Amino acid sequence: MPTLLAIEVSPRFDYSVSRKLTSKFIEDWKTVHPDGKVIVRDLMKTELPWVDLPWIGGSFTPVEQHSEEMKKAIRVSDDLIAELKAADDIVIGTPMYNFLIPAILKAYIDHVVRVGITFTMNYEGLLTGKKATVIIASGSDFGPGTKYESANVASSYMQQILGFIGIVDVKIVLAGGTLAVDMGQKSLGDFIAPIESGLSASVRA
Repeated sequence: MPTLLAIEVSPRFDYSVSRKLTSKFIEDWKTVHPDGKVIVRDLMKTELPWVDLPWIGGSFTPVEQHSEEMKKAIRVSDDLIAELKAADDIVIGTPMYNFLIPAILKAYIDHVVRVGITFTMNYEGLLTGKKATVIIASGSDFGPGTKYESANVASSYMQQILGFIGIVDVKIVLAGGTLAVDMGQKSLGDFIAPIESGLSASVRA
């Protein structure tokens, strides 16, 4: 049974462009995979501790040598990696903050990028054979040919870090210009409609 892991990042919930588009992706994915399973990981509802010394100790120490403190520190990481390993497709819906991803998404990444688990000591990704779509909503337009295209660090970072753990089939969907919605110049529905039509092509059988 195919499995989709949907990772939600935005704190804006019902007012979020990225969440609306992620929902559309899930809807289209279910149409293509009627027998599939969807797992939703909402980072705004997940307590993600920062990487600390016990976490590092647990990550680099054999399991049989783990202290109780180490076990507790990497328990969340183990759960998140298990979700990722179980998924065939991944969709990440995130806003762009200051040209990059939000801190909560970076915290998630720090938990799932683990030596010996998702990549080897020789820097070979272990989560191969998966497909990912990353939806990035931003106040300004950072798309190809725009004035601020070169400032978009979020897209290249997400492609790089996913590729590092073996997920090389990555499609980036930019939803730039959300400021028009916040300023009342466009309704949320009117803004996302043309992006939704293109997003459907990102759902792959």
